[in-house]
Amino acid sequence: MNNLKITSLLLFSILLLCSCSEDEPFVSQMSSFNYSLHNGQTVPSAPYGGVHPADFEAVLTISENEDGTSDVTVELMNTIIGATYHLHAHDAADPSTTPNGTPYNETPNSNLLAQMVEGNGSTVTVTQSTNISYTDITSNYEGFFVVHDPLQVISTTDISTYLVVGSFARNGGSTSLSSSTFNYDFNTGQLVPDFAYTGSHPNNLEAAIQVDELADNRSRVTVRLMNTLDGEMYHIHAHDSADPASTPNGTPYIESPNGDVFASMLEGNGGMAGAAMISTLSYDMILNNYDGFFVVHDPLQAIDTTNPTTYIILGLFAR
Repeated sequence: MNNLKITSLLLFSILLLCSCSEDEPFVSQMSSFNYSLHNGQTVPSAPYGGVHPADFEAVLTISENEDGTSDVTVELMNTIIGATYHLHAHDAADPSTTPNGTPYNETPNSNLLAQMVEGNGSTVTVTQSTNISYTDITSNYEGFFVVHDPLQVISTTDISTYLVVGSFARNGGSTSLSSSTFNYDFNTGQLVPDFAYTGSHPNNLEAAIQVDELADNRSRVTVRLMNTLDGEMYHIHAHDSADPASTPNGTPYIESPNGDVFASMLEGNGGMAGAAMISTLSYDMILNNYDGFFVVHDPLQAIDTTNPTTYIILGLFAR
């Protein structure tokens, strides 16, 4: 083979290699991470303590761009219509170095994620571009993904106000903890005919108890009242069952509310209003072992724990 042929073959090979290299398309890397309502998965001592519906979920997606930047996309499911959700990335930090002992910097990392989006009753999406690479976010960045409760004032120090808090762009933000809801009609004597409500409160009021299992063997109890009176204060209690022969006034319950299960109040707004608390009893204990009554006192009468006819809601607790 002469030198001309050898040279031609070499040139052809080089051109072929260059052509293949130039034609190879960019393939973007993409990863998604799921987060459910914070029931103590990340911080067991501070589960979410508000009244936002518990079917809320979030998906965080990191997409690689050809220029080395990334897109951070957040999808929020089961949002509240008109409510504004604030979404943040917070850099991890030594709690001994932060003003309030938080395990993160309280100022969001706006270069990575600091957005807000309005709920629509279903799924909403927001995207932010960042100059941080896909690899750095998914492999090297240490921080938290936070969704603030739109029904409370924003606090970057009170973790119990976070709908979602979990490691940023890491797995582990979703769990399969249990939740149950129980509905109650206006007290017309369904439970005990002699205890039917007597008073002037409209009888279209309804109630629901939602019990959510928490990671540390406690539970969150949420009470929602529908068709409330605007500006009126509703007192809501759990009362332990008791032998009427053993109580001062012959009631089939202990007259003092059980604050370890539920004892709270809420102000009516003309529609649906809610109140929540963290119970020391486990989810299983409340649903299967606790024996008590669910009581909503008439806001138009003086509270009387000895007279069940002043109760606008009366039923077995979480049954």
